[in-house]
This record gives sequence, structure tokens and C-alpha cells, in this order.
Amino acid sequence: MYGDTSIQKPMKIAEPTSEEQAKLEARFQQMVDDDIKIEPQDWMPDAYRKTLVRQMSQHAHSEVIGMQPEGNWLTRAPSLRRKVILLAKIQDEGGHGLYIYSAAETLGTSREDMCKALRDGKAKYSSIFNYPALTWADIGTIGWLVDGAAITNQVALSKGSYGPYCRAMIRICKEESFHQRQGYELLLSLSKGTAEQKAMLQDSVNRFWWPSLMMFGPNDADSPHSAQSMKWKIKKKSNDQLRQEFIDATVPQAEFLGITLPDPDLKWNEERGHYDYGEIDWEEFAHVIKGNGPCNKQRAAAYIKAHEDGTWVREAANAYAAKHAAQAAE
Repeated sequence: MYGDTSIQKPMKIAEPTSEEQAKLEARFQQMVDDDIKIEPQDWMPDAYRKTLVRQMSQHAHSEVIGMQPEGNWLTRAPSLRRKVILLAKIQDEGGHGLYIYSAAETLGTSREDMCKALRDGKAKYSSIFNYPALTWADIGTIGWLVDGAAITNQVALSKGSYGPYCRAMIRICKEESFHQRQGYELLLSLSKGTAEQKAMLQDSVNRFWWPSLMMFGPNDADSPHSAQSMKWKIKKKSNDQLRQEFIDATVPQAEFLGITLPDPDLKWNEERGHYDYGEIDWEEFAHVIKGNGPCNKQRAAAYIKAHEDGTWVREAANAYAAKHAAQAAE
């Protein structure tokens, strides 16, 4: 009888032999080397899939958690124009999380599992969002430095090997670029303001400069995932390369604002054609990553509360979907 699956058994797919596995891996790597995008239906190593799920879920979580410090300033924005700009930016970030969660689901994971891992403290997000936004200037600095660092990284990701992730990055990069310009415009206004506003701007940059550099991850020599991710072209440039690009682009912008960056070792190296910079405090980075930053507990608690407060919405949506599915089946 049609639809009767009582006598059907799931097909058991034989595990490939070591020789077959080697051929599959060689073919996969050749596609990567030839810059052919890997799509969900293509064979891929389990480690490649797991690496992507870890990276993409962390990226999506960062977009969602990143809404918190900015949302805290919505009611305190100094004008209706600034309020609308900030509200639009927060909405964009929620959308970015949605794009990336959806792309990660093509790898066989689920949004529910990824979000549960974040609530359970098993998943991470960018360490930058564990620092507080203490002043209105911080909203501009987050746009300029934090989104600027994100763009530097995400442009490289948009040229990576996994098709759905790359395609999600195209729109995200365009919107992040707009966010960076918004942040810089806010800081430019402060730089032309009162002495108090200029001091607020300088203080904000002093606090966010080093955490922004940490966003690119550990130095290449200390990064456990970087080399393999480069081989698979999940990322096209190393942590140190991206960090250097960001510094080189940002220093002239800081000079135009009339501020200093809090690094006494920062200077142009004519021979290298890049800016030299001081040593990052990796102990602080590890401290924050382990959950001991200024706002780790606050961010986690707010995320869990939002999930619990939204339970009735999810239940209503599921009931509505089930009702219409049942009607369609009649």
C-alpha cells in the first residue's frame, strides 16, 4: 500500500575502503585547489564539515550576541536620526545570524542544536562582545573598529571554498561595510565637537583597539585550526595577514580623526611596507575566551532569558504550522 513503510528498511551505505577514502579525499582537495566551490551535495571529509560547523556557528552566534551592547543604547541615542541608524544596524545583525545559521544547516546540523550549544556554554562567539559599551562613543567605535575588523575577515571568507557560506558573506559584507561607515561618521562628528566629546572618543578607541586586534585570533604559530583551514580554503588568508591588513587600513583613518592609537610601538616600516605594532596581550584574550571577560556572564544570561521569554512565540508558530500541515494533508 502506498505510504506503508512497515516492511521497508533503511539502506545501509557501506563505509568506503581506505583506498576509496583516499581517492575521495584527493578529488575533494583537487576541487578546492581548482577553486571549485564545494556544495552541500558534494562529498567532503568529516573534519571539513565539523570545522565549518564550528566556524559558522561561532560566526552566527557573534552576530546575535553582538546585538546586545548596541541594543543597550537604543533608548539613549542622542537623536531620532541616530536611533533609527542604530536600530537598522541591529536588525541587520539579526539577519546576518539568520543567513549563517541557514548556511550551516546545509551541513547537516540544525539551528536548534547550534543555539542550544551556545546556551549550554559549549559554543563560543567573538571575544570582542564580552567588552562593555560604556559611552555613546563606543557605538561609533564598534562600527569603525569591530565591524571594520569583521569586514577584513569576511571579505576573505566570501572567497572561500564552501559555496553556501561564501554566498551568505556577499550580502553580509555589503551591509557590514555600511555599518563601518556609519560608525566612522559618528566618530567624525565627535572629533569635531567639544573637548569632552573628543576625550570620550579617544577613551573609547583606547579601550577597543586591542580587543579589535584579538578578533583575528591567535598568531598563526599558535592557531590550532589555521593551517588546515588554509589548506581547505575555508579561509584564504591567515590570522596574521588579516590583522596586518586591518592595521594598515585603520591607522590613516585614526590620523584623520585626530586621535592616537594606544600602541607606542605602532610605526610605519618602510622596508616591509606595513605598520609595525606592539605585542597583543594574549593572556587577556585567553582569559576572556575562557568566560572571564567583563561581560561574559551578562551576555550569556541575556541570551538565555531571551530564549526563555520567546518560548510562547515558538510554541504558537509550531502549532500554527502543524495546523496548516494537517489541513493540507486532508
